[in-house]
Amino acid sequence: EKTVPIPEKLNEWAPRPPPEFVRDVMGSSAGAGSGEFHVYRHLRRREYQRQDFMDAMAEKQRLDEEFQKKLERNKMIAEEQTAKRRRKRQKLKEKKLQAKKTKLEQKKQEKEPDQSQERVSSEDDEEDSKEEEEKEDDAEEPSFVMGR
Repeated sequence: EKTVPIPEKLNEWAPRPPPEFVRDVMGSSAGAGSGEFHVYRHLRRREYQRQDFMDAMAEKQRLDEEFQKKLERNKMIAEEQTAKRRRKRQKLKEKKLQAKKTKLEQKKQEKEPDQSQERVSSEDDEEDSKEEEEKEDDAEEPSFVMGR
């Protein structure tokens, strides 16, 4: 029943930007006071941190760009493989379809000679049946027998 607070993502640490105008410029002349060493040390440490941060960000950016290029390259390779396999499937499908058409044409060609023979034989049968009908008309025998 209680709502759980989800912490927001913490922002990455970033060094303070370098000052636009430096007021206390240390000179390189000899005889600087002993208290100036600690100021110099802190400034130097802060500058080194800033440079390390910029180097790390540049490295991160370079790695991100390489990763994106690698993703694009992998995507292109995958698309090429997919296209190649699609062409292969399509070719196989067309080959099967062509084989099926050829088989149907062969069956039609086999049936056509049979049909022409059937036509010839059916014409002979018709002539024979006409002759038989003429003979049967003379006899007039019943086509069935009752009582058996």
